[in-house]
Amino acid sequence: MRRAALLLLAAFSLAAGAEPLKVGSKRFTESYILGEILVKKAGDAVHRPGLGNTGIVFAALKAGSIDLYPEYTGTIAREILKLEGDFDLARLNRELAPLGMGVAVRLGFNNGYALAMREERAKALGVRKLSDLLGHPGVKLGLSQEFIGRADGWPGLKKVYGYPFGTGSGLDHGLAYEAVAAGKIDVMDIYTTDAKIERYKLRVIEDDRKYFPRYDAILLYRLDVPRRFPEAWRSLSALEGGIDEARMIRMNAAAELEGRSFAEAAALLDAGASSPRAGKRDFFGTLFGPDFWRLTGEHLLLVFVSLAASIAAGVPLGVAAAKFPRAAQWILGLVGVIQTIPSLALFAFLIAAVGTIGTVPALLALFLYALLPIVRNTHAGITGIGAGMRQAAMALGLAPRDRLRLIEVPLALPSILAGIKTSAVINVGTATIAAFIGAGGYGERIASGLALNDSVTLLSGAIPAAALALIVQGAFEIGERRFGWMARARRT
Repeated sequence: MRRAALLLLAAFSLAAGAEPLKVGSKRFTESYILGEILVKKAGDAVHRPGLGNTGIVFAALKAGSIDLYPEYTGTIAREILKLEGDFDLARLNRELAPLGMGVAVRLGFNNGYALAMREERAKALGVRKLSDLLGHPGVKLGLSQEFIGRADGWPGLKKVYGYPFGTGSGLDHGLAYEAVAAGKIDVMDIYTTDAKIERYKLRVIEDDRKYFPRYDAILLYRLDVPRRFPEAWRSLSALEGGIDEARMIRMNAAAELEGRSFAEAAALLDAGASSPRAGKRDFFGTLFGPDFWRLTGEHLLLVFVSLAASIAAGVPLGVAAAKFPRAAQWILGLVGVIQTIPSLALFAFLIAAVGTIGTVPALLALFLYALLPIVRNTHAGITGIGAGMRQAAMALGLAPRDRLRLIEVPLALPSILAGIKTSAVINVGTATIAAFIGAGGYGERIASGLALNDSVTLLSGAIPAAALALIVQGAFEIGERRFGWMARARRT
């Protein structure tokens, strides 16, 4: 027995040791591309792409859900560590060490924050420096949600320059380019290596009060990575200074303007800028791409595992609400309140609660969202049974448990199935948001499409999700008709 236990422990240790390096990335084009570069260089590694904003990716790193990800020195100093004044790598490493993290491998380029306007609009208003905007209080801002909330973003910039402008509504970074080009907004925040700056003929406004720090691209990693993955770490270290600003802009342009995938854009690092340009993305080629079945499997797992858990918990809760009227208000009120929580907020809360990203918090969130229709319909189905039917069951001398099992639940079953069908269809749509915390599924394409502002990529994720919702609804309706026919046959 002891030998078997030792062998089992050894096998577990070997399996754990064989775990690949986990590379994360944020939800914008450059981070996706850098993540692909890191995975290719590391060899035995997996990419968890598009995990969201800085807070979510950093939380994933702290929890050990990822081992490293590409970050920027200014973001680490101002947003993560909340440092004031000047900083260098030595200071960043001193501050990160108590967290079990460090920074290394300067990739070779600076991708800073800046504000930009259309060239003709900036020329007409005479805007060249950020302080020039003070003379134009009527300009319309279109700032990304993350920039609005960051410590090194809009709040600090507004204070330093004394701007009188309101914050305005947040815009997705990719969509803001379309808005500024159409003249719907005047000023947007940009990353200085964005490929669309030149395409849309934008003027990068000079930061004359030097508010923004340098944002040198670098690896933010867990301190045990060099020990756990020595070969991969040596390969990644070889990237030191290997990506200059011009090459990074070229790779961003390949993804955003030329229709290449993130992996194809990352391959330009070795292929060189002379690689032939790709045409527009083909819809059917993108829809049935090599990742289609993987994403389908992940989406089905998210939907049906969470639905099964919701049925197992929701039906008993609905029965309890029907049988104990005093508890009904609390049960129905609780599941109703859960349904009102914004999905991303619930995902973020669950990441902190379970200490990881990916499938586990996604399943928990979908389980909670699926409860309301099942609980309400179970409660309604049982309370809607007529008094005469209840009295007939009591006259047969059935115990309360038997009345519930043999009479009440079967009579309430059509209502219960309708609630399960509603939850299943809702889960198919809500599961797309799980991609923002690394759980995969069709939402992975939707997130990529938003980052690229590319309708083909976005639709290649949205259409399969919509088709799956229709298939699920149709399957439940067929089941309901079959159940109704069998119930009628039994009665006759």
